[in-house]
Amino acid sequence: MAFNGQVFEHSQSSRVGVLLTNLGTPAAPTAGALRPYLKQFLSDPRVVEVPRLLWWLILNGIILNVRPARSAKAYASVWSEQGSPLAVHTRNQARALREQLQQRYGDKVMVSWAMRYGSPAIGDVLQQMMDQGVRKLVVLPLYPQYSASTTASTFDALAEDFRQRRWLPELRFVNQYFQHAQYIQALVSSIHAFWAEHGRADKLVFSYHGLPQRYLHQGDPYHCQCLKTTRLVAEQLQLDESEYLTSFQSRFGREPWLQPYTDETLKALPEQGVKSVQVICPGFSSDCLETIEEIAVENRDYFLQQGGQRYEYIPALNAGKEHIQLLDALVQENIQGWMEAADETGDQLQQRAKRAARCEHNQI
Repeated sequence: MAFNGQVFEHSQSSRVGVLLTNLGTPAAPTAGALRPYLKQFLSDPRVVEVPRLLWWLILNGIILNVRPARSAKAYASVWSEQGSPLAVHTRNQARALREQLQQRYGDKVMVSWAMRYGSPAIGDVLQQMMDQGVRKLVVLPLYPQYSASTTASTFDALAEDFRQRRWLPELRFVNQYFQHAQYIQALVSSIHAFWAEHGRADKLVFSYHGLPQRYLHQGDPYHCQCLKTTRLVAEQLQLDESEYLTSFQSRFGREPWLQPYTDETLKALPEQGVKSVQVICPGFSSDCLETIEEIAVENRDYFLQQGGQRYEYIPALNAGKEHIQLLDALVQENIQGWMEAADETGDQLQQRAKRAARCEHNQI
């Protein structure tokens, strides 16, 4: 096996790296750009747990011939001059976190971002980070609730990259923060701020991305963690059980997914006397296609068409101040003991380079 090389000089200072990751996005809102993106995404066995040969036939014979054009229309409706919302928000989160950490540590910390699918790819960004002296790495997938199809898949991508490297960085991997006090507080604050501007609705709906129901039965903790997040937020808001509910969106295929389904729930609420709803998506750290188009538009139409009178979407945390403070806290918890080791003086680096040069010339 050939191992990836990397730029290294003995006079180069070691740095601590922070890598934020998110799911991914196509390069453009076109069918041509959607096809390779969807192929990479839907080919991941963590995402679709179906026998490989059968799924290959379905994916390449049906889905990739139909879905790219349909998905391209949806992406076009949310695309901006800066790119896809997910990329824009993730980039802004990385920039804000970088500014906060560098105020404290200077250039000893490097903050970057990458996507599990699409660009910028995890492997490419890791190479850039290691070329710039990162020897200790915190990877923070922006998924508050753990799932094998998201969090574990990110770890798979890291492991695949590391298999090709001779020199691995020390690694700390954040695999969940669904009940972190600052995460809950950030959600509570965002709801309070929305209420202050728009008033309250009859019902607060917590909508999370769905998963096939069998993943829960096979031991995936995602469903339980979603319910825990909802409960903690509702307790902070002092909500009665009749004032909120949890549902799951974005199902795909014919098998049962986690229930209740968000779309069917919103269609049924007006008949139950609920005339106004507000929807928040705590599992999404950034607004994206699934929140802007599916929740804020498509599901709004379902609710109003069935007799609902007022529907409002509460935006994701994005690069809000309290969200960045949460990310900073997660990083702080995971770099304990590292910053002292990164505190090398210029003289120490020069001495290290001299010792390395003597060693190379067999003078030690």
